[in-house]
Amino acid sequence: MRAHADAPYVQLIVNEGGRAGASLEHTHAQLYALPFVPAAVARERERAGAYGERTAGAGLLSDVLVEEVRRRERLVAIDDEAALICPWASRSPFELRVVPRREAARFEDDEAGTAMLATAMRALAARFDGPPELNLWVRTAPRGAEPFHWHVDIAPRLTIKAGFELGTGVDINVYPPERAAADLRECLP
Repeated sequence: MRAHADAPYVQLIVNEGGRAGASLEHTHAQLYALPFVPAAVARERERAGAYGERTAGAGLLSDVLVEEVRRRERLVAIDDEAALICPWASRSPFELRVVPRREAARFEDDEAGTAMLATAMRALAARFDGPPELNLWVRTAPRGAEPFHWHVDIAPRLTIKAGFELGTGVDINVYPPERAAADLRECLP
């Protein structure tokens, strides 16, 4: 990622299995240096910036993390560096997010919290009697973007998007994130 520091956006992904949309059935990672900032990333950056302006500099994802830890409904695990949550309004069953406890804009500059990825994979493998097919992506700051809070999203491929989801862009999640978090907590020692 550091080798592509001049790219407007660098996307790191991991695909596991054919149902994860991958052309390769085995686990593999790919790094894309994009000549543009994808719309979803730009929207996230704008929301974080607007929140910081409204709150005199508070971090949106940092404040969400504080609330998730306080409520504990969607919290799967937490350690000194990161938390693992099933995000509110998850797009699919057992969607996970690794959120570093310390806000940092770029994954490539501060990888603290990446050990929580192993916890996520262990919990998913225990819940599904083996690792499920999934997609994983690192959301890091676009070049020149501050503030931002990098995080990792994990989307197990347990359901298939159908006509409604494809036609409207609205995802239907048939398994509430609170229930998914409780199930995954039970899978961890």
